[in-house]
Amino acid sequence: MSDLKLPSRAVPDPSSGLTAKYRTAVIAAVVVTGLYFGQPVLMPLALAVLASFALSPLLALLRRLRFGHIPSVLVTMVLAVVILGTVGLFMGSQFARLAAQLPSYQTNLTAKIQSVMGSAVNNGTLTRLRQTADTIARQVSGERPRVAPLDAANAPMEPVPVVIERQSLAPLEMAQNLAGPLLEPLALIALVLVFVGFILLQKDDLRDRAVRLAGSGDLQRTTIALDEAASRLSRYLFLQTCVNTVFGLLIGAGLWLIGIPNAGLWALMATLFRFVPYVGVPIVFLFPATLALAVDPGWSMLAWVAALFIILDFITGQMVEPLLYGRSMGLSAVAVVVAAVFWTWLWGPMGLLLSTPLTMCFVVLARHVDGLKFIEVMLGDKPPLTLEQSLYLRMLADDPDEAADEAETFLRHNTVAAYYDEVAARALMLAQSDVNRGVLDERRQNHIRDAIRNLVDNLAAHADKEEPPMPAAPESWRDRPVLCVAGRGPLDEAAGVLVTDMLGKYGLGARLVSADDTSAANIGELDIEGVRLVCVSYLEPGTFKNARYQVRRLRKVIPGVPIIALFWGLSDDNSRYLDSIEATECDIVTTGLKETLRHILAFARRAESVRATT
Repeated sequence: MSDLKLPSRAVPDPSSGLTAKYRTAVIAAVVVTGLYFGQPVLMPLALAVLASFALSPLLALLRRLRFGHIPSVLVTMVLAVVILGTVGLFMGSQFARLAAQLPSYQTNLTAKIQSVMGSAVNNGTLTRLRQTADTIARQVSGERPRVAPLDAANAPMEPVPVVIERQSLAPLEMAQNLAGPLLEPLALIALVLVFVGFILLQKDDLRDRAVRLAGSGDLQRTTIALDEAASRLSRYLFLQTCVNTVFGLLIGAGLWLIGIPNAGLWALMATLFRFVPYVGVPIVFLFPATLALAVDPGWSMLAWVAALFIILDFITGQMVEPLLYGRSMGLSAVAVVVAAVFWTWLWGPMGLLLSTPLTMCFVVLARHVDGLKFIEVMLGDKPPLTLEQSLYLRMLADDPDEAADEAETFLRHNTVAAYYDEVAARALMLAQSDVNRGVLDERRQNHIRDAIRNLVDNLAAHADKEEPPMPAAPESWRDRPVLCVAGRGPLDEAAGVLVTDMLGKYGLGARLVSADDTSAANIGELDIEGVRLVCVSYLEPGTFKNARYQVRRLRKVIPGVPIIALFWGLSDDNSRYLDSIEATECDIVTTGLKETLRHILAFARRAESVRATT
């Protein structure tokens, strides 16, 4: 006997997945550390990339006008500098004008401050709270209450000499004190402009290098990722600029009507600061609110300013932006909040400004890199579960109302048959897969079957709008002539519920029997009166032997009746089961609900026409 060696199977190393997770965690830690310590260079670079995307449409327009690449970049940069300079000069002049007017508002401000402070001091509740807090603090610290001597009130106070010395500053030191606070932002703007010019000049070369860095082995995927990131970012910046400009104009017009000085300045600041998520609008609100206190002797102007900001910000953030952006951002609401917190912690206020664009780019990158899929799942706007997974979860949780609500959303643009085929049946296949793995017991299978029945009842009132609609069944086929047989267990019975419900919607009377009713021991007691067609329903394609013997039993008790076998999980890659399917001896084998409905309706019309001719 010759030695026959079987090929050895590679045993997967259980530590490989753990090692990959550790490697991913280490890489993430290194990246975050690099971003934190590389802030002086990376933050201006990120601002420059953002600005280059904002200026790209203008550059492309100039290129189409045949300006040439270098002249187009120069013109774009000059226009950007002119716009920045104009905005800076306008804001500086407006602030100087406001500073000159502030002394005239001093009386109203002083009166309001004294009024608020006086109310707080004269409020007995606040006084008692303060005294109680002081007493508790002394008791905790062990300090004894101080008792003033009886003659302390009559003791004369000793005068304290005050000496005023005038300190002289050198011209260089004075210039440093005045220009110091301005040097850092000016240096940042200059560095950003240099980066922007370099990026615009070397745009194609930088793109090629990014593709090469990402991996030249898959140019198609890398190109798609870069194009998607650029498209999403450009669209976001354009729409955000338009929305913020309209918001600023409305704020300026409203403040002008209310009577707030320098309304144009606050309109410009509202436009710019609204690029900063969450805190931008409240910061701008503080300036006109303070002016409202200073200008108006009363409190009505402050109330109008607050109402203006609250209403416009609510309408813009909750109605206008979701309508315009849609799903173009690719970020969930949670992702925007998490990104704001993370980038603010990493880069401070400038990180808050860059949080949404940078996170958007990371999510797009994660969508095309297999190792970063978890980022897209956590931060992307795609639902974390598919419709069938969500329905399976609702069935396990016994929540038919939530399942029906999700179904109604699907049915706004689809038919009930499509929902049963593409969602409900696939959810039952997920359950069947768990049954095959031995993790779903019979009690929970019955639970899922009952959940499907409740779901069908909740959707009973839905009007299907299929185009074109299927023809209705003949009148003689409405007295339950179709017998639907569940394949093996409760899940096949749940799938049969979907079939009988759809048959009823098309005027076909149908009743459902379980697998136990058609077993060898019980099939003799099966009620077959009026049965003119049988539909055997199975969830998975691996049950053809069971279907063959079940069909044989049915043919013995109902001879001459056509039998349709519906295998929900059968697909094109199951061609290896063809011989087994033929062995079932069924008249027709179908793989979906719509196909099954068409065949049953065709049988009904054919049988009715034969009956009419005879």
